[in-house]
Amino acid sequence: SNACISGLAGMVEGRRLLLSGLYSHVLVVGAEVQSRFIVTGFQSLKALSDEACKPFDAKRKGLNLGEGAAAVVLSSGSEVCSAFANNKADASAEQTSSPVDNASAWQLLDGVIRNDANHISGPSRTGEGSYNALRYLLPLVDTEDLAFVSVHGTSTLYNDEMESIALDRAGLSALPVCALKGTFGHTMGAAGILETILGMLALEEGIVLPTRGFETLGVSRPVCVSASEQPARGNCFIKLLSGFGGVNGAILLRKGGKA
Repeated sequence: SNACISGLAGMVEGRRLLLSGLYSHVLVVGAEVQSRFIVTGFQSLKALSDEACKPFDAKRKGLNLGEGAAAVVLSSGSEVCSAFANNKADASAEQTSSPVDNASAWQLLDGVIRNDANHISGPSRTGEGSYNALRYLLPLVDTEDLAFVSVHGTSTLYNDEMESIALDRAGLSALPVCALKGTFGHTMGAAGILETILGMLALEEGIVLPTRGFETLGVSRPVCVSASEQPARGNCFIKLLSGFGGVNGAILLRKGGKA
């Protein structure tokens, strides 16, 4: 278990398995059904909000817990399997693999996990792990090709502040940022996969998704939070996640190009 980056960590591991040449396809599945133990744990940390969460907003009070399931198929070679996801625990989804042209292919260019070992439940105040994950990925892409960063955005005081610092340190203050947990809550084990797929679908539509609940910036560093749907530029995006125990992860995806 890699806490809340588990889904993303699964994709990083899946990519490594494909590059090893031992596998042609890897299925990565993430799911979360909240238990009483988890809910009371977050209550004890005083991390839950009694109203819809507001990522990066000055009036944010904490996070909302969510449930969901999502899956993605990673493939090597010319055959690419489509991603699929569903955020309803009692629903199912099925896709079959089929060859696609390079223009519609998605590439998982790289992924990285960085542990800053800051605290069992608190993020690094300087965003050390998230910053180092971004620093690893950014040399692999031209900044003008980046459409947005899909951040962790839990709406807690320290997480959003930490991410703003990491983004600023990485020189991404002007890049659009979207946080999706204001829409469906924190789906934890499913979050990495679910939010990655939603980012892919958004970029295919040429948009940056809005951050529901955001109105006024409430962090110390300048961050270009997407308050409403806006046109996207570029063909790449970064998915950023953090979790308990100081774990941080990021993946870089590109639409189009060699499959």
